[in-house]
Amino acid sequence: MPKKMRLFSLTPPQILVLGFAAIILCGAVLLTLPIASADGRGTPFVDALFTSTSATCVTGLVVVDTSLHYSIFGQLVIITLIQVGGLGFMSMATLIFFLTGKRISLKERLLLQEALNHGSMEGIVRLFRKVIVYSLTIEGVAALIFAIRWSFDMPVGQAIYYGIFHAISFFNNAGFDLFGRITGTPFTSLTGYAGDFVVNFVAMALIVLGGLGFVVLAEVRDYPKCRKLSLHSKVVLSMTAFLIVAGALVIFIFEYSNPRTMGPLPLHAKILSALFQSVTPRTAGANTLDIGGMRQATQFFTIILMFIGASPGSTGGGIKTTTFTTLVGAMVAMIRGKEDIVLFRHRLGQNRILKAITMTMIALVLVVFVSMVLSTTEPHQFLMILFETTSAFGTVGLTMGLTPDLTTFGRIMIVLMMFAGRLGPLTLAYALQPKPEKDLYRFPEGKITIG
Repeated sequence: MPKKMRLFSLTPPQILVLGFAAIILCGAVLLTLPIASADGRGTPFVDALFTSTSATCVTGLVVVDTSLHYSIFGQLVIITLIQVGGLGFMSMATLIFFLTGKRISLKERLLLQEALNHGSMEGIVRLFRKVIVYSLTIEGVAALIFAIRWSFDMPVGQAIYYGIFHAISFFNNAGFDLFGRITGTPFTSLTGYAGDFVVNFVAMALIVLGGLGFVVLAEVRDYPKCRKLSLHSKVVLSMTAFLIVAGALVIFIFEYSNPRTMGPLPLHAKILSALFQSVTPRTAGANTLDIGGMRQATQFFTIILMFIGASPGSTGGGIKTTTFTTLVGAMVAMIRGKEDIVLFRHRLGQNRILKAITMTMIALVLVVFVSMVLSTTEPHQFLMILFETTSAFGTVGLTMGLTPDLTTFGRIMIVLMMFAGRLGPLTLAYALQPKPEKDLYRFPEGKITIG
């Protein structure tokens, strides 16, 4: 009875942290089994833990090639972890409740609200139903298109399997791929399809839809009927579109003549690859260009895109597009001498601004601290280390080639960064903080000079 009471007294953030940790450990144990590896020898626990964390946190960083190292069983474990991690373990638990006819309690509704990063508990069960329907529908359609396209390159059965695997991986912004077995070269991702319209557009559509957030998807789906979008959806859609277009333009200019990336490609493939490399830092992790071959300016620009990440309530990570918009709005308001941040004729509350600043500062401190630590343990260039750390925090999965060469300590640090990035810095902070006590008094206001 005391144990049950202690479990019940845990806050939603604490339960989410423990739940994700439990799933990661279970996945790691399964991936260490001999049946999970292609050679039947099993996988070292640290490598299995890294892969399990990367899959559950929908990141895509891997120390071994997924198709060459893992068996079909191991790949199925990975794709299951991706689906559970992308939707959130509470979403999967709620699905089980629905299938078994169990009633959703208030505590479980609070957990579901926290898992989906929803603003209120009102309509949370209806939103969950839409999450499941939208996810399965989008993944199913994309898997069919992929299967048809890849049936021209491989046997039909393999094409269907590849279609399902990559549809789930890309929609959940995981970035795991199986093309190492096709090319014979590990970690190739989609580099062989840089000029393929079907593969590029379907993959980009999956990444964008998965990164918008389920609340936005629900509102867009209902827009033809109600002709109304919330401020949240307007901000997410506009900022996502801006980042994709601006990012593609910058990457196109920087990499146009680079002989290691876009240089040898025809014009249409250059445009497609620029678009794809602008979309994939939304926390997808797939790539059609060699990241290590990019110019340093492009690599650093990609770090910025990865740090911003996807949108709240999505399968992606980063500080989120809404946080970035709030920070830009605060800067513009300060420069113009305005007291309020106004977006689409709506004023943002002070608590939203403080939350955005707090989220960004915690994320920045995490990335900088881990990058500094790894720069002392990993014999590589600092830009490569910063790229890897930001990719882990943003649950992106892009790499300049550092991941397989990480030391054991480096792999553990990246595991912790992926875990923190998937749950979010504030969720971890709320989970670790003691029970807050209400202040009985306020100190007098003071003034300091800023700037």
